[in-house]
Amino acid sequence: MVPNRDRVIRPLPPVWVMAVALVAVAANLRIAITSIPPLLDAISSDLGLSHAAAGALTTLPVLCMGLFAPVASRIAHHLGAAGAVLGAVLAILVGTASRLAGGNVVVLYVGTFVCGVGIAVAGTLLPRLVKTFFPPERTGLVTGLYMLAMMGGAALSSAVAVPLADRLGSWQASLASWSVVALVGTLAWAPFTVRANPHHTPDEEGPGRLPWRHPTAWLVAAYLALQSWCFYSAITWLAPTYVEHGWSRGTAGYLAAAFSGAQLVSGLLGPVLSDRADDTRRLLLPAALLSVVGCLGIWLFPLAAPWLWAVVAGLGQGAAFSLALVLLVHYARTPEASGRLTGMAFLISYGIASVGPLAMGLVRDLSGGLTPVWAVLAAIGVLQGLVVLRLKPDLRRVD
Repeated sequence: MVPNRDRVIRPLPPVWVMAVALVAVAANLRIAITSIPPLLDAISSDLGLSHAAAGALTTLPVLCMGLFAPVASRIAHHLGAAGAVLGAVLAILVGTASRLAGGNVVVLYVGTFVCGVGIAVAGTLLPRLVKTFFPPERTGLVTGLYMLAMMGGAALSSAVAVPLADRLGSWQASLASWSVVALVGTLAWAPFTVRANPHHTPDEEGPGRLPWRHPTAWLVAAYLALQSWCFYSAITWLAPTYVEHGWSRGTAGYLAAAFSGAQLVSGLLGPVLSDRADDTRRLLLPAALLSVVGCLGIWLFPLAAPWLWAVVAGLGQGAAFSLALVLLVHYARTPEASGRLTGMAFLISYGIASVGPLAMGLVRDLSGGLTPVWAVLAAIGVLQGLVVLRLKPDLRRVD
């Protein structure tokens, strides 16, 4: 059915109101993942899970982010991008709240799967919404702001996961308590959806095919795959690595929070600087280098300066991921093309990266320690830097 183009469409809210709504949604895009690692040993002990099976609790959402990213554009084609994001935040709300019954293994994994689907749809569509509703000279700033929210949520959930479990009496209650953030995101986004969704019409351009034959899309996907493997493996196993070194769960959780907290700085700074940079490689290469240095430090000198290594690695990962989101906007000609590029890049990158936490858990089960993990992550960071060299500013954009 073709919508009536003569209908009166209410004007969009002010830019700052749209940015606030975007930030409220973005705050939910990592919490369901990062609230788990500080509690991983308690979850494994209570449910009798192997390290590989426990690692799957962070692998599953990442896998969903890959598998369901292409579906997001089709959902947006029928419901509008803003409406699709509202449904995604509701899915995160339901999935997170279900973890209160996480003592049942099936409920825990199903709830994690539902969270992953919501994260996939919302995360895929946010770059498209940035390109649609915000002026080009503000895309870096807005991307940085929602990166700030994502990493802020990640840092907070890592820091207080264990204290919340102690205060609320169980790790299940700690995990489920983050449904409050999803509720806030839902309430903030719903009014914006009413105003914004009519601006998306189903007959505009259609979801289109993913740009499988576009070389630029493959380069962006390769970069994201390497970066995401490092990030999700690091966020999963950083705290357990230091628990192995004799740290308490609470202190190791604070270290994971320092890793995520450092991303607040670089995650905002990277996209803002990209608005003024003619060649993003000048920012992408230092980001990859920082990540490599941090991983090498944790591998070779884990107890010499653990807080420094965590912060250095976090600075690199925060900048690397936030700049990847900028690439998804920069290398697309239209908002719809950005959605297709994001769908393809997320399908490939998160599909590959989802193996990371699980594979590193297998390394732990086979070797009896997590030290080799950080050598692997440092090597992957080097490969990431090599891909960056190919991301020239004059690459042909995705149509």
